[in-house]
Amino acid sequence: MIEAYLRTPEAIYARSREIATAETDLSAVPAELQDLVLWLVHATGDPGLSDGLRWSDDVLLAGVAALRDGATVLTDSRMVAAGINRMQLPAGNAVLCTLGLGGLHGAAGRAQTTRSAAAVDRWRPWLDGAVVAIGNAPTALFRLLELLEGGAPAPAVVLGFPVGFVGAAEAKDALAASTALPYLTASGRRGGSAMAAAAVNALSGAAAP
Repeated sequence: MIEAYLRTPEAIYARSREIATAETDLSAVPAELQDLVLWLVHATGDPGLSDGLRWSDDVLLAGVAALRDGATVLTDSRMVAAGINRMQLPAGNAVLCTLGLGGLHGAAGRAQTTRSAAAVDRWRPWLDGAVVAIGNAPTALFRLLELLEGGAPAPAVVLGFPVGFVGAAEAKDALAASTALPYLTASGRRGGSAMAAAAVNALSGAAAP
């Protein structure tokens, strides 16, 4: 027989938040970022995640200001886009994933790269001041950094959580080395769409009036 369990969204969220707060070591996290970190822990079910997070000091202020100003949210996958709570975005911000645009297969073949990287090339019209959320492809983050090195307009903030065994750790290290760019990332192989979307949702919550 199935035991009694929490059923309402409000009760489940409250209990999850209580557990995440109790089990996560926030001693090394600045007070203003603790809520954001708890969003990520809640999304992954991993209190140990806090030990591997890396950020620039201005990531919260930059992300909140950008969303309030109506910045477009650029994502590397539909899963990230689907996880973003659009009702909570403070300025009716557009959420855009260019992975489904036509011609990407050919563009990726010509460049000898992934479709995810080729899709980042399509971000240029919206890149200036954008909130970038990458939760899948390391090549997307590498390509973004290449574009910025080449003089492309800079986003307001990069939430970089590519996941996997090949390139993920290296791409995030490269992001952290881009000291002029406000960012949040996780060291090593860990990442994923849930983390990237949770980071956007956390910034949205902080941007609420």
